[in-house]
Amino acid sequence: MTILVTGGAGFIGSNFVRYQLAESEARIINFDLLTYAGNLANLEGCSEDPRYRFVRGDIRDRAALQKLFAEESITAVVHFAAESHVDRSVEGPEIFVTTNVLGTEILLEESRSAGVERFLMVSTDEVYGSLGTEGMFTETSPLAPNSPYAASKASADLLCRAFFKTYDFPVLITRCSNNYGPYQFPEKLIPLMIANAMEGKPLPVYGDGQHVRDWLFVDDHCRALDLVLRKGTPGAVYNIGGCNEMANLELVNLLVNKLEVSRDLITFVKDRPGHDRRYAIDAGKIMTELGWEPSVLFAEGLGRTVDWYLDNRSWWETIRSGEYTRYYEEMYGEGGRHTRRPGDTS
Repeated sequence: MTILVTGGAGFIGSNFVRYQLAESEARIINFDLLTYAGNLANLEGCSEDPRYRFVRGDIRDRAALQKLFAEESITAVVHFAAESHVDRSVEGPEIFVTTNVLGTEILLEESRSAGVERFLMVSTDEVYGSLGTEGMFTETSPLAPNSPYAASKASADLLCRAFFKTYDFPVLITRCSNNYGPYQFPEKLIPLMIANAMEGKPLPVYGDGQHVRDWLFVDDHCRALDLVLRKGTPGAVYNIGGCNEMANLELVNLLVNKLEVSRDLITFVKDRPGHDRRYAIDAGKIMTELGWEPSVLFAEGLGRTVDWYLDNRSWWETIRSGEYTRYYEEMYGEGGRHTRRPGDTS
């Protein structure tokens, strides 16, 4: 099997590339534009494997994709490439539409023209919108996205469904809960809190901190994706969850304890627009049909994640310079969009 991985230099994509090189005999073509969240340092050592090839490119570039499909006998596509940071989608939705929607449509067209045998769309539980205090998202839950990012991913999912229904193109869709683990861009909650705590900086928590997420260790996600790619039913949707629901503030307090820093660093900031209150995934379908279940307990996974960031400080310090720093100051610095007084939870 030759797998084209789009966005393979990002957080989940790079972990998936590493998983495939370690656990399978597949040849991996990594196609990534290397925007702010794409980082070849995530793939250190992979280039030494003769089964690995990196190509810098944009999924919106039809000619580049046509050239790649002509050069390689690609049998499967795993599509991670996306603008994925919700806050950025609130500030500038257009790039999310052009990359996540138009880019996915172009990739689908060129994959179908090239005779790709399996196309795995890696989506998100955010397409379902927000849950109340009860219930869980299932594969039949209605799509009700509340942010431009989520809307762009839902649109991409529907394009994938349309290609299956209209052209009988073998598309599979996965929708996962919040991932965590090594190589996660430090704009996301867990690495942001770890890095800020290590630097003695405030730990910004949106709103009252009671937004609930289901946390999935990235290695478990990669294993689930591999199962769906190889054994999933074309046209099907599979939810992938970690069975670890937790309020953001509770998670931040766990990290404060692990890192042995003061709780006084916790700073409540103005909630972002369209912030979903709760996500929870029912992963019964993938468990029943494919025999998958999460293997990493949250306490273990969080410990491994903290240790990785402690041991790889140079990785995230490099990322937190330059463009990232400018963005962070714009969002959270004095006078920034989400600035509030410490302790203000109103």
